[in-house]
Amino acid sequence: MTRCIVVLLKGYPRLSETFIAHEILGLERAGLDLRIVAMRRPTDEKIHPVHRQIAAPVAYLCEYLHQEPLRLLRSLWRLRARPGLRRAVTTFWRDFVRDISRNRLRRFGQALVLAAEFPPEAERILAHFIHTPASVARYASVILEIPWSCSAHAKDIWTTPDWDLAGKLAAADWVVTCTRSGRDRLAALAAPDRPVELVYHGLDLERFTPMVAPRSLRDGSDALQPVILLTVGRAVEKKGLDILLAALAKLGHLHWRWVHIGGGAQRKDLARQGEELGLAGRIDWLGAQDQEVVLTQYRAADLFVLPCRVARDGDRDGLPNVLVEAQSQALACLSTNVAGVPELIEDGETGLLVAPDDADALAEALARLMSDPALRRRLGKAGAARVRQHFDHGVGIARLVELLGATPKVAAAAIETAAE
Repeated sequence: MTRCIVVLLKGYPRLSETFIAHEILGLERAGLDLRIVAMRRPTDEKIHPVHRQIAAPVAYLCEYLHQEPLRLLRSLWRLRARPGLRRAVTTFWRDFVRDISRNRLRRFGQALVLAAEFPPEAERILAHFIHTPASVARYASVILEIPWSCSAHAKDIWTTPDWDLAGKLAAADWVVTCTRSGRDRLAALAAPDRPVELVYHGLDLERFTPMVAPRSLRDGSDALQPVILLTVGRAVEKKGLDILLAALAKLGHLHWRWVHIGGGAQRKDLARQGEELGLAGRIDWLGAQDQEVVLTQYRAADLFVLPCRVARDGDRDGLPNVLVEAQSQALACLSTNVAGVPELIEDGETGLLVAPDDADALAEALARLMSDPALRRRLGKAGAARVRQHFDHGVGIARLVELLGATPKVAAAAIETAAE
């Protein structure tokens, strides 16, 4: 099997990227030797329990080149005799003339540091996200003359120029992504001999054990027993939380309480919007929380709401893992038919979907679900069954183990574990 793999991340650890942490832990448990390298240090004050279980050592590149100029110069000096350095400079220059930016310069500088400080036992780079981490991985792989691979997700797919994606798809050993819509976009830019594979992240079902207690019968008619609505996600444009607030303002005849978990740049603006709509007293802004708190909230809520949309810059979700998590707890989900969401939620069968940016349609669906606890229970139960049948993360881990070059014995063990 591959002796050692460098997993290159934009930041680590991050509360919003639990799917990556679970994948790293799964690969470790499958027998792979990993080294984590992050392009920036953590900004979250908390971490998830899964981060404490990961054994891989963590190293950090220089986030801004001007902060560590000597480190950059030492790296360049150590690499000066490598044949791959000249080829990497040529590759970088071709990119730079099409993207003349400090960001592009920074990625090449980070690639120099990564290559100079690369663990001698490592044989491959696995980059998460096909935008900036893949740029660093690509340049470093040329310098070191080693293979690199990429796991693409959401924003990185939809906000990266076609020419940049095509170059990375041609250079990478292989690329996987976690939604059909993302795969289709990348596959249209990839050469026939470089297929893009769909590998769902799924969920660690041992961590998200089934909900045991029955869901409540709250129907919004009693002010003392409001329906508990839950949203987990950063307060950013693509989550559509402003539309959710507008929809909630239309439900004057029902009693509810909305709980939001997550940070995000728009939180203050959304709180202000809630106040202007007269909703502030019915909203709990809990901020970023670890997974244990989030799991408790899934089990306390009556309905999970995430009105995803395509942001103005093209950013969008892939298949939000929080929807998978919520459904694993038999919590009825209401979302939109955007990106990979319909790959999980079958409208009317395992949840409800509405069009994005439609406050009226969202309000109508909210009212329907809030006033009908039997419907919530039916959808929640069906959603939980679908997650456990089709979204066990062990299946994806087993496929990644194969792609990463494990021996047939290790790969077979990973597949057997996934099937248990």
